[in-house]
Amino acid sequence: MTLTKAELVQQVYKTHPFLSKPQAVDAVDAFLRISKNTLIQGTDLLLSGFGKFNVKDKKTRRGRNPQTGDALTLDARRVITFKPSGILRDKINIP
Repeated sequence: MTLTKAELVQQVYKTHPFLSKPQAVDAVDAFLRISKNTLIQGTDLLLSGFGKFNVKDKKTRRGRNPQTGDALTLDARRVITFKPSGILRDKINIP
């Protein structure tokens, strides 16, 4: 099961009765916009109690085409990694 943006907006709307539905949409959009812009700039994003999103630079490297086995060069790129907080890890792993 996957939580969609629409479902996230609905959860914000339900748990904050003082917000109208359009305000809940604006709040979620604002959070996502700020988060994306932070990561695009190459800055890490830390959400206490949730985890940390890191932007890492990967160097050019050798690889191969899995279908043909031909060698090729994979370009340098930036990737985003996520490390959950200890609190989140503990809650996920409750027996």
